Amino acid sequence: MFTAINVSTSALVAQRVRLNSISNNIANISTTRNEAGQPEAYQPRYVVFQTDTSLGGPAGAAGVRVSSVETEKGQPRLKYDPTHPDADKNGYVAYPDIDLTTQFVDSLEASRAYEANIGLIEISKDLFQQSFRILA
Repeated sequence: MFTAINVSTSALVAQRVRLNSISNNIANISTTRNEAGQPEAYQPRYVVFQTDTSLGGPAGAAGVRVSSVETEKGQPRLKYDPTHPDADKNGYVAYPDIDLTTQFVDSLEASRAYEANIGLIEISKDLFQQSFRILA
């Protein structure tokens, strides 16, 4: 029974990291400078999950963990704005190539997975309490 809670907890942690990554991408959708203040478009980050068999029990259950947080190496989205302070000599500004719709759908998926795992933890907890009640 603890295995189910451990597996679901691993998913909560992984989905939280994913939501943090998505929120970073949305927050920086218009960022045109890097941490040093140099003109460089923000590059979106994506979380890669990996199966974690260390949490599994005798039934073959497996948890999940964050394997890495990858940075997209794509080309920035160029927008003509010659008055922008970060415009190049041709008047184009490099913005991050972040699709807000995709980010929003990904955040909904992550939040639904988070909710589903909370539900599984609650069910496991109830089963555990009922088992103790029968034994007591």
